Amino acid sequence: MVSVAVAAAAADRRPLRLFFIPYFASGHVIPLVDIARFLAARGVDSTILATPCNAALVRSTVDDAAAAGLRIQLLEYPFPSAESGLPPGVENISALPPSECHKIDHAIPFTRPTLEHLLGLHRPDAVVSDAHFPWTVDIARELGIPRITFAAVGFLAYCISQYAWEKQPFKDVTRDDELVPIPDLPHPLLLARSEIPDFLIRNTVFGRLIDEIYEADKASLGLIINSFTEFEGIYLDYFRRVFSIKTWFVGPIALKDSESHSVGVRGGGVDPAAVGNRARCLSWFSEQKPSSVVYACFGSWSQFSGEQLREMALGLEAAGHPFLWVVREADGTEWMPHGFEQRVKGRGLVLRGWAPQVELLSHAAVGAFVTHCGWNSILEGVSAGLPMVTWPIGTEQFMNEKLVVERLRIGVKASDSIRSAMDPNRTIVKATELARAIGSIMDAGEAAEGTRRRSRELAEKARAAVEKDGSSDKDLNDLIEDIYVWHDNKKTAAGKAVDI
Repeated sequence: MVSVAVAAAAADRRPLRLFFIPYFASGHVIPLVDIARFLAARGVDSTILATPCNAALVRSTVDDAAAAGLRIQLLEYPFPSAESGLPPGVENISALPPSECHKIDHAIPFTRPTLEHLLGLHRPDAVVSDAHFPWTVDIARELGIPRITFAAVGFLAYCISQYAWEKQPFKDVTRDDELVPIPDLPHPLLLARSEIPDFLIRNTVFGRLIDEIYEADKASLGLIINSFTEFEGIYLDYFRRVFSIKTWFVGPIALKDSESHSVGVRGGGVDPAAVGNRARCLSWFSEQKPSSVVYACFGSWSQFSGEQLREMALGLEAAGHPFLWVVREADGTEWMPHGFEQRVKGRGLVLRGWAPQVELLSHAAVGAFVTHCGWNSILEGVSAGLPMVTWPIGTEQFMNEKLVVERLRIGVKASDSIRSAMDPNRTIVKATELARAIGSIMDAGEAAEGTRRRSRELAEKARAAVEKDGSSDKDLNDLIEDIYVWHDNKKTAAGKAVDI
């Protein structure tokens, strides 16, 4: 709900027209579209620029919002398949194996002429751009409008990544297990070289974009983060002191989604297989006891070896709790332990393909979440009040694990073995390790109950943040007001120039 101050100001102002540009990954497209929807609910006219395959991911969400009377629409533009060397229909990193995801980044520069044309044609009041499109700050400057960055990562991870890039503390570190302190944070934090994303150390396609990305962030009006003050606000003073970038916390988006009737198809569209998976999961959940199920899912592009998948299966079986395990269709079945599905029949469900994760995590049957620590998944687990078994695989996920396990103590590691953000299969997590980790948050005992209690308490704070006058509710209002103020200041400056 819009605050009295924002409503009063808006009475004398026309609605803002904002254009949103998401990156080519489901974990970026979906939350940015949700933010566009939330702003539309506050009177903003929201337009999402998306390529056909990425638009399909969120079309039902946008159509439902528009049907409810919100000013929101999708504006499709062609993906530069020929220019980037990708086959037609490959427009999202989930359509590529992890080793080839960098090819999506090759496509970004080729989108500039089209996006520049569309922004110039429609001339919105501001552009909200994923960080992967740093040159949108130049387009915005030429059009005389503000550019706002959407960072699809956690705030702690953003702080660490920017520090690691600018200061290069891992440059001369040769051992993967050597721990390096991250200074000036409100609490001690150590990261091993193996836990740092490769683009912060090696010469990669995305790494070469980092300078442009961070410079564009500094030149933008500010940074939108899917987080909330009670979760990561402890790092705000550090961030403002070191980087001087305005920030709006607008999450957890997952909680707002849980109120939407389209949550069950969020990201899955109306694909018959997705609809079937949802029905199968909910039917199976209805047969389980409250807080008894372990939900295990590793995101849309995580790829494990057959050996690791086999150990996962045996670990989930050995833990002794009902489980729902989501695996990729591309993973096949050759790795499946002999007799596994028969042994776990009734208490274990292996789901291949897409699952309505937000809806499933909030189900009363679920008691724990085994996660790859992708930021959206972390927030969805937090919103559901679930303790987590952390199994980071790459990018900034090891930083997210630090927040969950060490700072907030709402989760445990799947393994203490050295794992790598550069090679997820370098170290195999054994079945016994996974079973032990699950037991440490699902079984009886003071430590396990403490983890579950802290998870529930954080979920209450998350819900309060998105309710009326909560911290994230206020930040959304502030974002709208800040854009209006930017334009007011521009008009004032122009008037003074005329007087001179």
